Amino acid sequence: MKAALFEAFRGPLHVQTVPDPDCPLDGVVVSVEACGVCRSDWHGWTGADPDVQAPHVPGHEFAGRIVEVGPECRNFSLGDRVTAPFILACGQCPVCRAGDPTICADQFVLGFSGWGAFAQLAAVPHADFNLVTLPETMSFDEAAAMGCRFTTAYRGLVERATLKPGEWLVVHGCGGIGLSAVMIGAAMGASVLAVDIDDAKLALAQDLGATLLLNARTADSVGESVRDMTGGGGHVSVDALGVTETFNNSLYGLRRLGRHVQIGMPTDQHARPTLALLDLVYSRQLTLLGTRGMAAHRFPSLLDMVTAGRVSPGRLVTNRISLAQAGKALSEMDDFKGSGITVITDFNN
Repeated sequence: MKAALFEAFRGPLHVQTVPDPDCPLDGVVVSVEACGVCRSDWHGWTGADPDVQAPHVPGHEFAGRIVEVGPECRNFSLGDRVTAPFILACGQCPVCRAGDPTICADQFVLGFSGWGAFAQLAAVPHADFNLVTLPETMSFDEAAAMGCRFTTAYRGLVERATLKPGEWLVVHGCGGIGLSAVMIGAAMGASVLAVDIDDAKLALAQDLGATLLLNARTADSVGESVRDMTGGGGHVSVDALGVTETFNNSLYGLRRLGRHVQIGMPTDQHARPTLALLDLVYSRQLTLLGTRGMAAHRFPSLLDMVTAGRVSPGRLVTNRISLAQAGKALSEMDDFKGSGITVITDFNN
């Protein structure tokens, strides 16, 4: 098969012919029709993720058709249109059986624990537990756009923060995660304040349902501005970037008893930010919530929203590229430019 592979961190991605993946006994092999290019892939490419070892094939936001089925897979067949969470859980341990597979100790993360879906084929273990059947009406590129960014934002708002209609949701950072949160929050009936330093991204956030916009470059204090604009602060606030500045801005912009959701992945020096524990968390009685990924059994409720037209992940797709362009797409993330989600849709070039 063809795959886009890098030999060294921050090195170029070259399309090469590599061996086809083996089909797991309880898994499947999927012919990849679309794969998102995510900032998490960028983290792996830069060497910031300790699970990634070069040479490596990135990619975890995939969708496609099953072309091989292992003998112990019972619920899926050749030709099925599928996607899967990027966290592929074991399905057998106590946390999986309790419904929390995103914290499975035996998880396999596609594109991180092993080679991923910047390739013509991808193997999925424990398929009966992890695979998700796609509606016939959903295109593969829309399904890829519903990958880790959209599903993590959905779980973060619906399950972790329990966002309610009429509440203020503040989204710090309007990349793929942030724009997903804006769209989902608006669909849930929240008032949404989008915060970024790029007017083009803010305009896209407004188009996707943001009620108010704030360019952080124009604010002396983002936290104070957010509290003023929302009449006391956000009920729920999302750090969609994972950097110290947006983390602190999120906390300072919350009202008392507010809920902060950490969706952006913090790395390097941002992994251990200084926290005003007394003034913020203790005195304002804030709740800090982490979220990462979404279980396969949670997909049906999100797919119901998509098929009903309440959310449209496909609207986030702003760029469709070939496999040979994947390296350029990753390197362009260095400066946080670009809007929306880039999806690989051509796996032959």
